[in-house]
Amino acid sequence: MTSVRVTKHAPDGRPPYTYEARLLERRDGWIVVEAEWPMHAVVAGPVTFQPGDRLVEFFATDDYFNAFLIRRPDGGFAGWYCNVTHPTTVDGGEIHWHDLYLDVIVDRHGSIHIEDEDELVDSGLEDSDPELYRTILTTKDRLIEMIERNAYPFSHKR
Repeated sequence: MTSVRVTKHAPDGRPPYTYEARLLERRDGWIVVEAEWPMHAVVAGPVTFQPGDRLVEFFATDDYFNAFLIRRPDGGFAGWYCNVTHPTTVDGGEIHWHDLYLDVIVDRHGSIHIEDEDELVDSGLEDSDPELYRTILTTKDRLIEMIERNAYPFSHKR
């Protein structure tokens, strides 16, 4: 499998976070990779990323989100972690995504949670860039609807 470098850019301009992943698929509007969670356990709202977790990461190249399917080392479903983002860019073997505050999370029981709404409000985007602010909220609502009807990528088995 082909190795790719994934770089997450924080909304506030903090230094980016980069990691290696394996390319699984490229299809119209999507790039799909797989990575192993390399760090200590991290609690992220209703899900916990644990050492050895396998993440199948779906990056939309023409939409404002990505979605990470989280599986435990034994293959068990741990949840979905979705980031509202700028559309992902791909340059050769590098994937870049720029976070836009809101996260939509599906816990292992299938319940949907919204995280970091306070960060979006505190960002001042509603006044400084109202169009982007509306796009973020619209994307959140669309993500919820896609999750509820098991649309791609949420059609992947839990």
